[in-house]
Amino acid sequence: MEGPPPMTHRTARTLAVAGLARVEGEGALYVRVDSGRVEEVRLDIYEPPRFFEAFLRGRSYTEPPDITARVCGICPVAYQTSACQAIEDACEVEVAGPIADLRRLLYCGEWIASHALHVYMLHAPDFLGYPSIIEMAREHRAIVERGLQIRRAGNAIMQTLGGRSIHPVNVRLGGFYRVPGREELARLAADVRAALEPALETVRWVAGFSFPDLRSDYELLALRDPGRYPIERGTVVTSSGLEFEAAEFEQHVIEQQVPYSTALHARLAHHDGPYLTGPLARYTLNSQWLPPLAAEAARAAGLGPGCRNPFQSIVVRAVEIVCAIEEALRLIHGHEPPDYPAAAVPFRAATGYGMTEAPGASCTTATTLTAPDASQALASCRRPRRTRMPSRMTCAGSLNPGSTSMTNG
Repeated sequence: MEGPPPMTHRTARTLAVAGLARVEGEGALYVRVDSGRVEEVRLDIYEPPRFFEAFLRGRSYTEPPDITARVCGICPVAYQTSACQAIEDACEVEVAGPIADLRRLLYCGEWIASHALHVYMLHAPDFLGYPSIIEMAREHRAIVERGLQIRRAGNAIMQTLGGRSIHPVNVRLGGFYRVPGREELARLAADVRAALEPALETVRWVAGFSFPDLRSDYELLALRDPGRYPIERGTVVTSSGLEFEAAEFEQHVIEQQVPYSTALHARLAHHDGPYLTGPLARYTLNSQWLPPLAAEAARAAGLGPGCRNPFQSIVVRAVEIVCAIEEALRLIHGHEPPDYPAAAVPFRAATGYGMTEAPGASCTTATTLTAPDASQALASCRRPRRTRMPSRMTCAGSLNPGSTSMTNG
């Protein structure tokens, strides 16, 4: 006689973390698992929105680089550079030569400082089993001091070029308010060179961590600047072969709001699944253009031409520190001071939006956007024809570099 069929039980579990530690912002995590299958995952970014788009309405076109940098105190250069490039593109200006080199050098400084903070203070304590960097420093003081030395080198670059390491005040459209002289850069080179060996040791250190065997097959998205590792500019590319200019971003990346988070969610228009950007994507799509020391450090760490294990992003980030230091030294030693600190950026009126002179402007080309949104006005300009401008500053703009003024995944 057969007995009753065996009973099957559905087991549902929920993991809810109200506050995530060591993330840049405020976030919570919700995971629901049913019968061994992950049914729902939510990353809730609940910090209040800061409405930077609204801040830009009615402002002079010279102001977004300073305003948008306030989005983040760790990576202000990323926002400054993006804002400058967007407006320069709209004005049909290409910043080239020594000024472009200094802008890349400034971005290298942010990479060094930000990556060092991420590797040593946000990421390593998890791998080594410490609640925070404070507890880790009690037992590994020399290691933490090494991370602080690397970070100081990045801050020194931002201090020299940006006027200060947090929210730099020396950045403007077309370049800088002033550029450092040879003696300043020589002193800077010594500080940066002293961080090179600690950076290489960082790669060797994190390569020895224990990593789960995991491969992510996400679509990857990053910049590409053929011939050199992308830092501050390039074309957007994906692992499936898509390539487009930054001006075409909204045609290929769809951003939308979700009820549980203040952060926008994004997906590729041509791809149903998620996509990944940041160090893993950047390295996998561009590792062939790493400078020599960084490339050798990656090989010694066991990284192949690509890396799809998200736990190993700490190794990739350490390699990018070496890359940024190596690139910074190259730029400093090859630097030829420009005659003027910035290229001319004459404003190009956007069709359909009124323009007025900016109050207090020191030149006649300064204008104020009166569009509903400054970003919309800039987007309405046709794709600019790239024009190389001489390194001459003919419009000082309406900002005072000493006034309240104003960097990766």
